[in-house]
Amino acid sequence: MSAANIKQVFVTGATGYTGRALINVLLQRGHRVRALARAASAKRVPQGAEVVIGNALDSESFAAKIESGDTLVHLIGTPHPSPAKASEFVRVDLASIHAAVQAAARARCAHLVYVSVAQPAPVMHAYLEVRKQGEEAIARAGLTATVLRPWYVLGPGHRWPLLLVPFYALGKKVPAFRESCMRLDLISLDAFVHAMVWSVENPPALQQQVRVMDVPAMKALHAVNAAGVPSPHPRG
Repeated sequence: MSAANIKQVFVTGATGYTGRALINVLLQRGHRVRALARAASAKRVPQGAEVVIGNALDSESFAAKIESGDTLVHLIGTPHPSPAKASEFVRVDLASIHAAVQAAARARCAHLVYVSVAQPAPVMHAYLEVRKQGEEAIARAGLTATVLRPWYVLGPGHRWPLLLVPFYALGKKVPAFRESCMRLDLISLDAFVHAMVWSVENPPALQQQVRVMDVPAMKALHAVNAAGVPSPHPRG
């Protein structure tokens, strides 16, 4: 990759399931990464990234570390979402995207990448509502952004939905259910990280444009271009 294409990327949720995988690939591709983490979890940030100690719920704790022209990737979210965690979605997921939007606007961030969720869906209404509000906050702020809408990302420790694959296959054959099954389909960690990396390296062409990528689009992108992006985890 040429020096002109190297991005300065600020990642929140840097020590989480997708954050570590994303950072490893960004570093492999030559990008410069700053990773937001709490002091207690700073050692879990992949080696090679610059650690920024701060609180993802408080923009004042990290906004000064984001530079004009940076790409901000926001990955904060309640682990293992369930209907029982509605209050946590508001306290963590919603508060953190508001903080990220404030920090991005203040720093004149060039591009915000936000992981939302597939919409609409028949379950997890509180979670969907919070993520929808996050998307609305980005639009109101006039930021240039990419919104990724996965439903469930399969990877190490996150494989139980494989049991549902036969039901997805059956649903895709029924015209009335095909679109929903594709939009709410499972996506591998490799494919999802590829979509995030592609988004970082290919920001929207227009200022203040909010680009949305759903699961079919992410899978299609991975099928076409995956050969050029390293795997986010070693293969045994």
